[in-house]
Amino acid sequence: MRNRRVVITGLGIVAAVGDTIAEFTDALKKGVCGIGPVTVFDTTDFRTHTGGEVRGFDPGAAIPKAYRRKRMSRSDAMAMAAALEALTDAGLLPVPDDVKAGMGVVVGGGAGGMLECEALYRKRLEGDRRLPFSQFASFCCASSADHIVSSLGLMGPKTTFMTACSSGGTAVGFARDLIADGAAEAVVAGGTEPLSRITYAAFNGLQAVDPDYPKPFDKNRRGMSLGEGAGVLILESLDHARQRGARILAEVLGYGVSCDAHHMTAPDPSASGAIRCMTAALADAGIDSSRIDYINAHGTATPANDRMETLAIKSVFGERAYDIPVSSTKSMHGHTLGAAGAIESVVCALAIREKFIPPTVHHEYPDPDCDLDYVAGGAREADVRIALSNSFAFGGNNTTVILGEFTEKGVGHD
Repeated sequence: MRNRRVVITGLGIVAAVGDTIAEFTDALKKGVCGIGPVTVFDTTDFRTHTGGEVRGFDPGAAIPKAYRRKRMSRSDAMAMAAALEALTDAGLLPVPDDVKAGMGVVVGGGAGGMLECEALYRKRLEGDRRLPFSQFASFCCASSADHIVSSLGLMGPKTTFMTACSSGGTAVGFARDLIADGAAEAVVAGGTEPLSRITYAAFNGLQAVDPDYPKPFDKNRRGMSLGEGAGVLILESLDHARQRGARILAEVLGYGVSCDAHHMTAPDPSASGAIRCMTAALADAGIDSSRIDYINAHGTATPANDRMETLAIKSVFGERAYDIPVSSTKSMHGHTLGAAGAIESVVCALAIREKFIPPTVHHEYPDPDCDLDYVAGGAREADVRIALSNSFAFGGNNTTVILGEFTEKGVGHD
């Protein structure tokens, strides 16, 4: 069953630059920056005050009553909203009864319901002892997948990944495996992450946050901007998609994972883990490195990551590395941690479908150590047929996902 092709039939998004796929696509093409003052909690006592917040997100408006669940966290609600949009895009909402048994859910996450738990804990510290334990029910990031399956009645495999910033990418890759191996016919795959005080404090403590906005690969970069949001893709076996006459947006060609085994928060400066991760993804996809048309970089705008990732790309692609457009869309929507790999898989699917390469905004001053084509100065029209997306996380958790244009023969083999 392993030779089953896996295609993408629906996309959904909630992000700082758009909470629908149409808005998100338009923002990517225009190079819109969604970094601004954080308002979901008080940042007065923090070192920095900005982030990629999803402004005006209203779960009541974004999620029809039939799909709302009790005690959904902000993270759960963003995941649900993105999942519903993706299912609608795929022509699968409401989910047909004959599809439910074979449809799984795989979600990457991080902070989960931490934002709500912080508020409840503050109330308790202030003397409110009437808080029932049930109000902490959505603390774990696994609750997002639980809400999706229970709201939609999905009975296939259900899994949550929590591998820091690679969680969303790993979720997409594992969902592809479930379908390719015959364990599911379709999977709701993605990632979700909220802004929260503890996460914001941790990255500020590491001094890894730029006070203004991120400048990936720029010599004046000072760190990332934390973001929030959710990205969801509907994956199906090609046969399943064809049987129901689905519109196919792209194909999941392969993915790779590796571990740096180096440091809890710093990447291996030799880039060994990133190199092995990209090499494994290319091997899994069965394609040569010459086939990659676009690289969506992890691109956090931290000095250590950008230098390491540039080195890794040069090592894997050789001299051709200078001819491949590379961009970091975190410059627009922020670093969404557990959701990042899923949101950026959505970006790659859009680049393939819409034939454009999104820019790295704020990139103005070249760094001699980061000397590739980072798509500064605005989006480009381009015939993107195969795109590679990197996610390099704390703990040395690396994931690379490769998406391709769908063709009958298979873009990886034509």
